[in-house]
Amino acid sequence: MQLSVSFENTRGSDAKSGPVQVGWFLTTQKGGIIYDAPMRVRSADMNKKHAKSASRCPAVINLESRYFAVKCPFDINIGFARDKDGKPVLRNLAGETSAIRANKLGQKLHITSEAEWRYPNVPSIQLELPYVFIADEPVYMSQVAPFMHYAKDPLPGTIFGGRFPINVWPRPLMWAFEWHDITKPIKISRGDPLFYATFETLPQDRSVVMSEVEVTKDLTDYMDLISGAVNYVNQTFSLFEAAEARRPETLVKPINRKSGG
Repeated sequence: MQLSVSFENTRGSDAKSGPVQVGWFLTTQKGGIIYDAPMRVRSADMNKKHAKSASRCPAVINLESRYFAVKCPFDINIGFARDKDGKPVLRNLAGETSAIRANKLGQKLHITSEAEWRYPNVPSIQLELPYVFIADEPVYMSQVAPFMHYAKDPLPGTIFGGRFPINVWPRPLMWAFEWHDITKPIKISRGDPLFYATFETLPQDRSVVMSEVEVTKDLTDYMDLISGAVNYVNQTFSLFEAAEARRPETLVKPINRKSGG
């Protein structure tokens, strides 16, 4: 078994060829129908008639093929406020016209403790998501803003994601946002891209195939092993090698269902 926490540890080993299999699954099936499969970014509607069209450029096609969009599962229209005690709170600006009940929105979307904000007076909010990505060989995933999608009304802040090895540290993702202009609302429609997931492989020129995978007992047990570590340890990266040592050799078992890959 050779998974490896870092690409450096794989030097000297035989280089693999062919596509890298990346799996995805949801940590809960309750209401799971609202969560679309990750979709590969493509210029399907762009002009491809002219031989010199950018949408026919191999470099553009190669770049797009390495990003998968995760879409917003429901409409979001929120504003920032402070309660009578000065505590930061979120306001559901859609009110009675909101497609999602206020209590359900509050369970999924919350503002972090002000002491944890990275910048003074720049609130951080988090949207919990049930998406998990997994691989059976060294693959690093990065979560980035959906920079190839045009937004008529840009968000009043910036998305911040992260980079980690999905072969040893599969975890539910979240959409994290730093609200730089709190005078403006955060408005995202269902189906709009929340973020892109991109994957680093070894060698780097290997393509990625995305499939939904079975949530097996081995996978559930391994997720239980690493879940919640962030609540007890500040630097979870220090646990990667320990997690790898206890990881089953095979966790990715694609299911026969149409996926976004």
